Amino acid sequence: MDETTAFALEGQKDATGARLGMWLFILSEILLFGGLFVLYSAYRYKNPVDFHHASRELDVILGTFNTIILLTSSLSMAASISALQRGQGKLSMVLLAATMALGFLFLVNKGFEWGMKIEHGLYPNSPILLARAKGEILFFGLYYVMTGLHGLHVLVGVCVLCGMAMLIAKDKMNQMHFIPLENAGLYWHLVDIIWIFLYPLFYLIS
Repeated sequence: MDETTAFALEGQKDATGARLGMWLFILSEILLFGGLFVLYSAYRYKNPVDFHHASRELDVILGTFNTIILLTSSLSMAASISALQRGQGKLSMVLLAATMALGFLFLVNKGFEWGMKIEHGLYPNSPILLARAKGEILFFGLYYVMTGLHGLHVLVGVCVLCGMAMLIAKDKMNQMHFIPLENAGLYWHLVDIIWIFLYPLFYLIS
């Protein structure tokens, strides 16, 4: 076995290990949010009317806008990976920048929405919220925990993508070495999928 073949085999092993590690991480994230979804379902089952009334307090237009933003960001993320695989590093960086901008826009919109709710006294342990029905208190508690945790994941994702863009700029990640960007893409798609579940649960509940 010559050195080139040995190097290629070693690279394949590293890539396989990196992919496996990423899928294990994704599984742990699914278990985390899965537990929260189960908790939400149990409380909703016990308090259907209160959950319905509380959901009317949320801005469906902002929620829908954020959904469109994240779906678009998934498209630009996939296009960025494809561009790097074709050896188009500059295009990949542009698409990564677009993905990060969309992620940041999502966070700005979410912060604006949270700000409106806090301004109206709808935040955990506020006197106004505590005066409401138990189910509504539970709804907003879950809303802040689950969307806040998701927002944190978006922020981490933006930071990771920034790191990926720097690696491409320094030519440390290219057409021959793109697995880290693929893994970053998997994480970003996971964040988007989680929101696809959060959106109907909180904004479209009936």
